[in-house]
Amino acid sequence: MSLPKVAVVGIHGHGGSHLRAVADLEDRGLARLSAVVDPREPDDAPASWFASLGDLLSADADALPDVLVLATPIHTHLPLARAALEAGIDVLLEKPTTASLAEHAELVAVVERTGRLCQVGFQTFGSHALPAVADMVARGEVGQVTGIGAVGTWVRTAAYWTRSPWAGRRRMGDRAVVDGVVTNPLAHAVATALWVGGARTAADLAYVNTDLWRANPIEADDTSSLRAVGTDGTRYGFGLTLCAAERTPARVIVQGTEGEIELGYEHDLVRLRTGRVVAEKRYERTGLLENLLRVRAGTGERLLCDVRDTGAFMRVLEAVRTAPDPAPVDDAYVDWVDGVAPVAGGPGGVGPGGTGGGPGGVGQGNPEGDARHPVVHDVAAWCERAAREQRTFTELGAPWTLPR
Repeated sequence: MSLPKVAVVGIHGHGGSHLRAVADLEDRGLARLSAVVDPREPDDAPASWFASLGDLLSADADALPDVLVLATPIHTHLPLARAALEAGIDVLLEKPTTASLAEHAELVAVVERTGRLCQVGFQTFGSHALPAVADMVARGEVGQVTGIGAVGTWVRTAAYWTRSPWAGRRRMGDRAVVDGVVTNPLAHAVATALWVGGARTAADLAYVNTDLWRANPIEADDTSSLRAVGTDGTRYGFGLTLCAAERTPARVIVQGTEGEIELGYEHDLVRLRTGRVVAEKRYERTGLLENLLRVRAGTGERLLCDVRDTGAFMRVLEAVRTAPDPAPVDDAYVDWVDGVAPVAGGPGGVGPGGTGGGPGGVGQGNPEGDARHPVVHDVAAWCERAAREQRTFTELGAPWTLPR
């Protein structure tokens, strides 16, 4: 039997991690890279190069891939995924799923009409730590759950916001983009917390409150807090920033009446703390592309991040998209640092194929170039409180939210 053919669309930036993932599968005899698609022709293309997806889809039938990996700007996700699915190709689509909840519904409709597979690139969903945490909660290890929070205190430099025309944009013309801390760099924190709490569809959330701020001169938010409440009563709190003094590993925290579980999802690390026990364990992870290939091969497995299971995250994205534009953090509460920020807790990323790197801002999702970055005063502490108390920065009285 011939190996499934995989094409990657968008091979610069984060697309490089997908090329590495395909190369690993090639080495294991599980797939082969058949084409790469990008407006910029690579100097040394690892497979046949096409300037656009349309060029690939109009090529000879033998050139068509079995699976298409889409690592393209947010506002292109729906049209490109739709074109591939309607051509009979299964899709691995980078997160966030689409640029709006309406687009998500349209994409789900295309999947159901075509019968094709569409996996979304929340690679944390492949972590074996997630079902382990869910099992701990179900067994009552921490008693009754009182809240689920996510803390993300990362650093993004000025170069990050100039890396592409859509970076840091909420919209481009009449198209939603929604590229901010909640919906892109730390989208994994949001999606993983919702997964742990059992929220899969938009209908699983009763409401979402947003509190969006920015220290950078951009349209989108770079420092935000949110509160969401599930239709089952589960409370979620999110404290997220790209303007920390140092980059720390992002965490999901499950608080209960008898203890708490902390999931360091970047490293698949689970810490259980109760009055009886303190335990820590690191888990393995299954790659989403490998999972997609196994599902399409008829193994009986299910997609780890089916597009239909990202509706709850899209409900949060929609709340961000429709919220008022982020308010600027007053200069009195921001220090601009010129140089690479330190990293706490070891190298970052989100597991295999993530954006981790060496000890510093560059290589932690930051491109080469202008390494200046803003630091919001005490933002890490405020993010921690927002996650643990399920209250927004404004409700907590963070100083930059107060009238001056």
